[in-house]
Amino acid sequence: MDKKIMSQTHIHLLITHLPIFGSILGGFVLIHGIWRKNNTTLIAAYNILIISAIGAAIAYATGEGAEETVEHIQGISKNTIEEHAESALTSLVGLTVVGVVSMAGIFVTWKSPSLVRPLALIALIVSLIGFGLIARTGYLGGQIRHTEIGTNAVLPANRGNGKDND
Repeated sequence: MDKKIMSQTHIHLLITHLPIFGSILGGFVLIHGIWRKNNTTLIAAYNILIISAIGAAIAYATGEGAEETVEHIQGISKNTIEEHAESALTSLVGLTVVGVVSMAGIFVTWKSPSLVRPLALIALIVSLIGFGLIARTGYLGGQIRHTEIGTNAVLPANRGNGKDND
């Protein structure tokens, strides 16, 4: 029986959505925890954000292997890959900050009640920035193989001409 082992490309494609959805979900849970003044909800949000940061690190670590898989395929733009890779590094830094702030948030929530709300607001801001960074990275990554979402997408002859096609 032939056993197939997941490559870095498979792992990269599977894990890349975690930091995108996790960072926005963590932000929403954080908003709910701030609004309800519920420390358990804040800790849940921090855990989601930490898992998102770990997902970003895994996605970044497997990115090089994924690049090696697709860079020689006809129609794949090396410029698009490079732009995605540069954005991924920025996103990794951003989500690392989110993860560190979230770890601090857990500690503060347990040990320093007077700092819970200010740190939760800081975590919210950095999580939304992190989401923006990682969403852009995901968009750029999607353009590598999903040309229909890129700026060079080809429209059918009767589309995009400004006329009503109904």
